[in-house]
Amino acid sequence: MNQSIRIIGIDPGLRQTGWGIIDASGNSLTFVASGTIKTNAKAELANRLVTLYAGIEDVLRQQDPAEAAIESTFVNRDGSATLKLGQARGVALLAPARAGLVVSEYAPNAVKKSVVGTGHGDKRQIQMMVKTLLPKAIFETEHAADALAIAICHAHMRSAATLANRVSSAL
Repeated sequence: MNQSIRIIGIDPGLRQTGWGIIDASGNSLTFVASGTIKTNAKAELANRLVTLYAGIEDVLRQQDPAEAAIESTFVNRDGSATLKLGQARGVALLAPARAGLVVSEYAPNAVKKSVVGTGHGDKRQIQMMVKTLLPKAIFETEHAADALAIAICHAHMRSAATLANRVSSAL
C-alpha cells in the first residue's frame, strides 16, 4: 500500500506568490488547499520579501507538507524584473529548506508537460487540467493554479527528484 505524502507547490513572484498543497498516494492525488501571498507593490523590496517569507512560513506551519516543489526562473528581456523574480524565488526556496523540507525545482515547460501533456500549454489549459486532475481544487488566482500544477508535477516526478537531491547533498 502506498503511503500518502503531502506536497507544497510554490509559484514564486514578487507581487503574488501562489501556493498549492496536495496529498499524493501512488497515482492518486488529492487537493488539500491553495492560496496566494500578495505583497504591497508600494512597499520597499526588503519588506515585500519579508511578507513572502512570513506567508510561506505560515502555510508550511499550517499545512505541514513533507516535500516542496518550486518553479525555476525563466529569464525575460527585462533584467530588473528577472532579478526581482529571482529574489522572490530565493525566499521561496529558503522558507521550505529552513523548515527541513527537500526542495525540488522544475522548469516551466516540465510543469506544463506533466500537467497538460505538452510543454507549451497556456494558463487556461493548465487551470482546466488542474481541475481535471484535482476535481475538488479551488484556486483564487492563476498563481495558485500554477502552484498546484507544480505540486502535481512533483508528485509525478518525485522519485527521480528526491534521488537527485540526495545524491547532490552527499557530494
